[in-house]
Amino acid sequence: MNPVQSPRPTPPELLQQARTIAVVGFSTDPSKAAHRAPMVLVDRGWNVIPVHPTASEIAGLTAYKTLADIPVPVDLVDVFRPPSEAPGIAEQAAAIGAKTLWLQKGITSPEARDIATRAGMAFVEDTCAGATATTLNLFPNP
Repeated sequence: MNPVQSPRPTPPELLQQARTIAVVGFSTDPSKAAHRAPMVLVDRGWNVIPVHPTASEIAGLTAYKTLADIPVPVDLVDVFRPPSEAPGIAEQAAAIGAKTLWLQKGITSPEARDIATRAGMAFVEDTCAGATATTLNLFPNP
């Protein structure tokens, strides 16, 4: 008898289950989508941590240079970087024990998907977390 596999969580479920979201590529420029979309998550109650190579603070939030520098557990890593950088970010997300790797709208990476899957992470690509939260009126689960 084969064990019954539970269905994989959908992107909205993954987003709602996350408490802490690290945003790799969170922009310091408020006019860019890589700033506006993470701010939607902040405004809706997620603990959002910017990851930026030079900024120490973005929109009043403490920023870290790398995922490894973040001093708290991260549930979901949201990526606003070019597809060529996604595999390396996937490896970093796996190294910190993130549960989900989420590539933003327009970003796909079969290699990042393979890395995430091997590490036991859920994987979402080509989907905007901010738009998903807004369209479906999502907030973090209590």
